[in-house]
Amino acid sequence: MRLRGKVAIVTGGAQGLGEAFATRLIEEGAKVVLADILDARRVQKKIEAQGGEALALCTDVADQESVEEMVKNTVERFGRIDILVNNAAVCAGLGTKAFFDIPLEEWHAVMRVNLKGTFLCCKSVYPHMKKQAKGKIINLASGTVFKGNPYALHYVTSKGGIVARTRALARELGDYGICVNAIAPGYTLSEGLMENPMMDDTAYQAMLQSRCFKRDALPNDLTGTVVFLASSDSDFISGQTIVVDGGCVMH
Repeated sequence: MRLRGKVAIVTGGAQGLGEAFATRLIEEGAKVVLADILDARRVQKKIEAQGGEALALCTDVADQESVEEMVKNTVERFGRIDILVNNAAVCAGLGTKAFFDIPLEEWHAVMRVNLKGTFLCCKSVYPHMKKQAKGKIINLASGTVFKGNPYALHYVTSKGGIVARTRALARELGDYGICVNAIAPGYTLSEGLMENPMMDDTAYQAMLQSRCFKRDALPNDLTGTVVFLASSDSDFISGQTIVVDGGCVMH
């Protein structure tokens, strides 16, 4: 177990990618906080039934008080914070639209969660990681940043901000032993995207053909990279964005 004794916060942990990340971190020995605006108690119960330790917290990552309460409850329950996986994001249900058709309210909703939310989470865990002189922050970006996908300008812009923040924050936190890295998934069949796809079948099949591995991407395809970045194996890596998309984007 590569993460025995570590404590991880996974935002958006109630389903989809967040659930997959949390489950794999538990398998590697970590204790996990499932922070989500949705009810994550189902995932907590599943983890506990398998002998793991988890805590489900109702958290709005874009609300400072909610995030600070999440961090407070995590430390009270587990005593420390070693890993933050900034997974919560607005993505499913956005659909595709020309940039001039994006309602201002939708633009703000995407930026509120995808950028403001990750900022608040990083800011709130930082004092605890600094005190320990070690920590791992893992941000979820997107392969769309490198492809320049059209008709999703707000989403692509927000994920581009994640890449930029990862680089800048890595510079600031390196002296405190805190690694800051990002994962850029391709189009992954999580629960949200299966219920609310962002592309039609023709576009999806074209995207599949652009991959080296011409198959669907599933949440478990990403979990190994999360474990690597959360473990001591990546202690000399910071400011990097690893694309995990079956060989579609190469940068």
